[in-house]
Amino acid sequence: MTDIAIEHGTIVDGSGEPGRPGTLTIDDGRLRVLRLGDAVPRAGRTIDATGMVVAPGFIDLHSHSGLHILAEPRHEPKVRQGVTTEVIGVDGLSYAPLSPDDLQQLVEMNAGLDGRPHVPYDWDSIASYLTRLDRQTSVNLAMLVGNSALRIGAIGWENKPAGQRSLASMRAALREAMQEGAFGVSSGLDYPPGAYATTDELAALTNEAARHGGFYHTHVRYPLGDRYLDPFREAIEIGRRGEGAVHLTHFYHRQTQSGGPGPMLALVEDARNEGLDVTFDMYPYEWASTRLLIQLPLWVQSGGPMRLKERLAERSVRDRLRAEMGPAYTSSAGWADVRLGAFVTDANAAFEGRTLADVMRERGVDAVDAICDLLLTEDLRVNQVTSGPWSETLGCFVAHPDGMFGSDSTFIGLKPSPRTYGSFPRVLGEFVREQRLLSLEEAVRKMTSAPAARLGLRDRGLLRDGLAADVVVFDPERVRSLATYDEPRQFPQGIEHVLVNGELVVDGGVHTGAFSGWALRHGRD
Repeated sequence: MTDIAIEHGTIVDGSGEPGRPGTLTIDDGRLRVLRLGDAVPRAGRTIDATGMVVAPGFIDLHSHSGLHILAEPRHEPKVRQGVTTEVIGVDGLSYAPLSPDDLQQLVEMNAGLDGRPHVPYDWDSIASYLTRLDRQTSVNLAMLVGNSALRIGAIGWENKPAGQRSLASMRAALREAMQEGAFGVSSGLDYPPGAYATTDELAALTNEAARHGGFYHTHVRYPLGDRYLDPFREAIEIGRRGEGAVHLTHFYHRQTQSGGPGPMLALVEDARNEGLDVTFDMYPYEWASTRLLIQLPLWVQSGGPMRLKERLAERSVRDRLRAEMGPAYTSSAGWADVRLGAFVTDANAAFEGRTLADVMRERGVDAVDAICDLLLTEDLRVNQVTSGPWSETLGCFVAHPDGMFGSDSTFIGLKPSPRTYGSFPRVLGEFVREQRLLSLEEAVRKMTSAPAARLGLRDRGLLRDGLAADVVVFDPERVRSLATYDEPRQFPQGIEHVLVNGELVVDGGVHTGAFSGWALRHGRD
């Protein structure tokens, strides 16, 4: 007798090959794939997948759930999309390895992106953090080591160059983290103190990760050079110098970039033709999100959260900001695109889900005072949602064979970006079924076996005998995202069943309450 049988569906196994009829059986969290004519054993639970697609669970290559999931382990915004594995520790902002004091400071500094949930902050290493996640969440998690965490441990929060001793310390910390199960190193070169890293420093960390089978996952240095191709050229050069694989995260074209998406994608193609291992992910929505703090230059943020808040209160600092940033900071016209969220004080609650332009207009202040005052009164917690990928060029990245998907999901605020609730179903519904930008099989490959290969996961991403039973069953005619800019907290339709390590976490579109996810360890999963 088998535990679960999924019958009468079309198996799209993640390889990119055409779907075929078949039956899956699951025993002790492992898969067996039956062909037409094979005898189906009796099962404790049989799922009739008639008219449905049966696929590997989706792998999200970019998520900001590292703290949120400790407080909300059901993780419904993601598992109800069919996501069974998430990558965390992205943008250089991992919450380990860090000393207890540094951990508290990073949580405070980054609260506008990842929140500040009321959970015990009782870990100090990758190993002790991952232990907090085993069988205590509804999805699997794969962790990257953030270069900010490495820099904090070796140098501190200041804008200082890494000398040989500091670099050796960072490499040693990264090596230990990789041995404890991390999948690679991430950077977020808009977020200090990781943003202070040089190209050579990042190449050295990439080399250390590569020596242990990991890769470099990068939010690039967007202000660099031409602000168009140069940031990605630097990322590829880091991989070249470091002799390691490079993954460009949230790679997309903005409407303001006149060069178009072609030259951007050509960078990836040319690098791969050169023999470099370069891939990318993108989120299939037009709306970006991060902490409001990103609106301020790096020099304001140097020294950590306490020094930052001191500067925010200084008149001379605000005057310098006005002088540096120019007229854009005085007019509200350019700030109607910045929607705010995650307020915790009564004084600001009325602005939840509204724009920075609203704050400026109603309080009679310019953008400098509005931003600084909000960050101070909210203890840096404020989140923003702004325009992101240009809708006219989004499909070029969705369909590109070297691309994958990362939701870049944020979970705080009344109205987060709709990508948090809808990324994977939007690909299947809008870009596959309606626009026919790519085949269903190719979309599933880009959500499953391709990211599994990027991570080096050996037993996920495909439906094969003996592999881990991460499975999603969805209706290809009904699946679609319901999340929009105005109503982002909407679960998708058409995702009927999701199994994580062989346990039903979503059954008939309803969360079962199961916490069957594992903290995956590189080289062991």
